[in-house]
Amino acid sequence: MGPLGSTTEFGFGWLTPVLSFVMACVGAGLGLRCMVRALGTTGRARRSWLINGAFAIGTGIWTMHFIAMLGFSVVGTDIRYDVPLTVLSLVVAIIVVGIGVFVVSYSRSKTPAVLGGGVITGLGVAVMHYVGMAAMRMSGSISYAPLTVALSVLIAVVAATAALWATLTVTGPVAAFGASVVMGIAVSLMHYTGMSAVNVHLHSGAHSMHSELPGATPMAFIFPLTVLLGTYLFLSSAFVAISPNVRSGKTTARAPEERQTVSG
Repeated sequence: MGPLGSTTEFGFGWLTPVLSFVMACVGAGLGLRCMVRALGTTGRARRSWLINGAFAIGTGIWTMHFIAMLGFSVVGTDIRYDVPLTVLSLVVAIIVVGIGVFVVSYSRSKTPAVLGGGVITGLGVAVMHYVGMAAMRMSGSISYAPLTVALSVLIAVVAATAALWATLTVTGPVAAFGASVVMGIAVSLMHYTGMSAVNVHLHSGAHSMHSELPGATPMAFIFPLTVLLGTYLFLSSAFVAISPNVRSGKTTARAPEERQTVSG
């Protein structure tokens, strides 16, 4: 095993941590509004809102991760990304969040559904993070501190459970904004806890910083993809914010029923 490489998460200063946090909040906020709309509808409309919510939350988490990774660098090696694995991490994020929101939305017993869905979704978020890490290509190898990894997974599960719980209990724009910020903090905390577990062992000899590495550079692949997904989140948020809630009466009528089932 080669010498340890010096790493940093702040290659662009505080720009990437702040932007990644904002994207996590936007994704959480959009997903929360979609879930609230879903609980006030039935049939195909409910499924559509749930799919949109899962896509928003999953995309927000993934975008948060890879914007933060734009600031990650290792002294002594360049970094590339395996494109299929990176895309797989995005798909994983969306699918596992989708499982969680569908479980909560269609289950009659909400408390077990929130707990079970939170565990599934949180583990999926952690898998997304570490699949994204596995997509990195560099002149070295990565090892992880097991206890810190376990802590990051625990944070992911708690964050996911809180997010699903919020979909059933949070009403009103102020409360929704507060829930989105809390969720953004939790997702960011999970990411940077996971990154604190990373140790990079540099190769020597032929495997130098200037060796030809497979994969795409962050600016050629990660940056444009995060910009594209970030644009989707902001435009979708604007659309949901200005679109009339045509079923507002139904939503209000269903609210007591939904609240009562949380304790069931």
